[in-house]
Amino acid sequence: ASSTPTSSLTWITWFCSLPGHEYFSEVTEDFIEDDFNLTGLNSMVPFWKEAMEMVLDVEPEEDSLKIPDVSIVEASAELLYGLVHQRYILTRAGLAAMVEKYEAGQLGTCPRVFCAGTYVVPCGRSDLPGLDTVKLYCPNCNDIYTPPSSRFQGVDGAFFGTTFPNLFFQTYRELAPAPYYNEANALWSPGRSPTDTPSTNAVQHSFINPNPYGGQKQPAGNVYTPTIYGFQVSERARNGPRMRWLRLRPQTAAELDAVDWRGRWIGSEEEYDDDEDVAEGAPMEDFDPVS
Repeated sequence: ASSTPTSSLTWITWFCSLPGHEYFSEVTEDFIEDDFNLTGLNSMVPFWKEAMEMVLDVEPEEDSLKIPDVSIVEASAELLYGLVHQRYILTRAGLAAMVEKYEAGQLGTCPRVFCAGTYVVPCGRSDLPGLDTVKLYCPNCNDIYTPPSSRFQGVDGAFFGTTFPNLFFQTYRELAPAPYYNEANALWSPGRSPTDTPSTNAVQHSFINPNPYGGQKQPAGNVYTPTIYGFQVSERARNGPRMRWLRLRPQTAAELDAVDWRGRWIGSEEEYDDDEDVAEGAPMEDFDPVS
């Protein structure tokens, strides 16, 4: 941040209102003042005392006035708040604050066409600062994307962390899409966002996942099918869509219970060798044998 908040705003409110900081939630001062929530952060943030004073709007002491450039403290204050924010959004109060942003659509939508405008949540690829910028996680395709606007390129991904998106949808299962999809029973077309029609809520309530621990929302399960002159490209072709199956879902909830924890069919007569691990450095299987 290159400017300072006005006298009518707290530093936290001012910081969260800056362009590119729309993903941030306002951390309560009580949370920041609790030493337990700050464990281990003082070794990661330079000018710790001065940064804490700036974040909490405390008048700096005389020693703090000797710092030659206030921008140094501003950078430390941003780092401090970001790392505290990573911990805050994992609490009950933090999750509640983020779910309000999520349901209001303030965090954005998935850029993948067949996710049909599924809302996304911010996340990081690392919990340590300075390694990567913030990314967006989609619960429908279970993938992460770069935010569409360049104003988010300066936001560190560690300010949201790797745990938040997974804990978020474990806590609010009604917002997570179910892991199975039957196109014949789909409740809306893949090209239309779930928020496009006023009857969305009534339609969504008609979908029930028998597993109370899984996602309770109707998924957008369509997958892109590549064609040439209207004919589908075979997956067995050299240039075919071989990894398309990664986005496919089981058609019923019962199919999820038909495999074990290794993904093998339960009750199958096929024998599996538990020790059949590929030796390190062994050549990969050739899926395109030359005849």
